[in-house]
Amino acid sequence: MTKKEILLFAPGDLRESANQECWPAQAEMEEKLSRAVSDAGCSIRRGHPATDAGHGFLASQREGMDAFADIDPEAPVIIAIAAWQYSHHVVPGLLLHKGPILTVANWQGKWPGLVGMLNLNGSLTAMGRDYSTLWSETFDDDFFREGLRTWLETGHLEHDLSHVRAFHPSWAESGLRETAARIAGDLKRNKAILGVFDEGCMGMMNAMIPDHLLAPLGLFKERLSQSALYHETQQVDPAHAEAALEWLEDRGMTFHFGSDPETELTREQVIEQLRLYVAAARIADDFGCEAIGIQYQQGLKDLLPASDLAEGLFNNDERPIAPDRNGVPIREGRSIPHFNEVDECAGVDAILTDRVHRALGEPAETTLHDVRWGAEDPTGTVDGFVWVFEISGATPPAHHEGGFAGTESHRQPPMYFRLGGGTVTGVAKSGHLVWSRVYVADGGLHMDIGTGRAVSLPAAESRRRRDSTTPQWPIMHAVLDGQGRDALMARHKANHIQVAYGSDADGARNAALAKACLAAELGMTVHWCGTQPL
Repeated sequence: MTKKEILLFAPGDLRESANQECWPAQAEMEEKLSRAVSDAGCSIRRGHPATDAGHGFLASQREGMDAFADIDPEAPVIIAIAAWQYSHHVVPGLLLHKGPILTVANWQGKWPGLVGMLNLNGSLTAMGRDYSTLWSETFDDDFFREGLRTWLETGHLEHDLSHVRAFHPSWAESGLRETAARIAGDLKRNKAILGVFDEGCMGMMNAMIPDHLLAPLGLFKERLSQSALYHETQQVDPAHAEAALEWLEDRGMTFHFGSDPETELTREQVIEQLRLYVAAARIADDFGCEAIGIQYQQGLKDLLPASDLAEGLFNNDERPIAPDRNGVPIREGRSIPHFNEVDECAGVDAILTDRVHRALGEPAETTLHDVRWGAEDPTGTVDGFVWVFEISGATPPAHHEGGFAGTESHRQPPMYFRLGGGTVTGVAKSGHLVWSRVYVADGGLHMDIGTGRAVSLPAAESRRRRDSTTPQWPIMHAVLDGQGRDALMARHKANHIQVAYGSDADGARNAALAKACLAAELGMTVHWCGTQPL
């Protein structure tokens, strides 16, 4: 690259309250980034000014388009991300931009820049746009400085991906391959439906799968409306919600109730959440959906408390009765896989996981988490890099230490949810994991998959990590087999990662191999990441 001036863009949230709260962290990051670029002999100029709203984020798709409209189309561009961002605020400009692109994130728990960057990276990958990527805690470490200098000099940066291998079904025993073939045959013959309550949650362009890529798998979308979900919620007898709440409290789930609905969780909010739970189950039953995804924030947040309580319960085999309109329990004793934030890639993964784990007799509960943050364990209790996987309020209680008795519900932060609503939160139990991610790349569907462990940390360290992120939300302390921080960051094509437990190490290994075989049988390109199974 010969150009010494680098244009910087900062995609933000759609919610001004979030942009205003996160702006100080973004400004601090930009200062450190500018210093690093200056030390490398170049300079940064913002491609758009700060706004009258008290922040410098691009807060809409239109703002992003306007910011890119008049710049040099060959200019090198850095997308600086210190908080959650809506990828479609900048993707239109980046797709038509001819100059080199570098996405950069901070490395902090409280400010989830790396989550936002992974989403943008996945969105650019899905759209076929080349980019380079970097991340740092201080922007003064050798890894970041050397990577930045390489990009500034060449316009391109590659990371070590030696932990990624093309998956071969021959790695799996014949019985696992046969199980995968049977499931694939059933899917293609009988097909399955993903119930999608409005696509495109929070700018996640990587979370939408074109129909022509789903169809060969035997999977199809039922496009549902959140307005229909709101209407159906209003038809549910509150007595059904009262019964569900009593069921949860009988099993030891703790609800942290208060009296001020503006800042505290109230019983009325939870009753509305449980009416939504029944309503969503009825709609899933009406349309024969094997899995459903609720958009979570946009739309419903102005009408109802958060959907987290319903989402976490759906992913649990043991859950309160959700009666149909004639009073008959809907899929009693079995989960209705839910893909948070309408992430259709996670929805596909959830269906494959559910079918494989049930066929093998492994625990079937599954969920997605954000790849939120991580660090070495300072107590020395656990060796290796320990990730913080943390989703925005909803996990199946079966994943928590203590089950329902170890599950709590806290009010969602008012910054996100004016009408409140309780989370389904806990600390994930230790055990062997299958992790995976379905994503769109090169015009087709891919799956990255591997194994790992959810680990237990000392209580003080676990609390420190929760307090360093969003303490109302569920957390998993995870170690991935054969890959550390930079390996996952260099490869992963999404802010989300799908997780499920195995009964033991062999159970997780077999479930991972069978799911990889199933994905390959359905026509996906499958990549094994980390330690190769023996």
